[in-house]
Amino acid sequence: MIRLFFVFCGFIFAVVGGISMLAYLNLLITGYQFSMYLHFIVRSVEFYVFIIGVMMIVGAMMFPSKKQKRKK
Repeated sequence: MIRLFFVFCGFIFAVVGGISMLAYLNLLITGYQFSMYLHFIVRSVEFYVFIIGVMMIVGAMMFPSKKQKRKK
């Protein structure tokens, strides 16, 4: 149950960060170069929210649950 909670929270964080990063793609239309866009994204909070969300999802999927019995 706790794994499902972390997957759900991670999904929310990843979606919020990803949508914000996609919205910032409009900076390219206003004359920013792609390198300037990347520099701006790396400094923004949304990028770190996205990374934390992805790490939460991967972490919840990688760790086994305690309900599984270990075979000897």
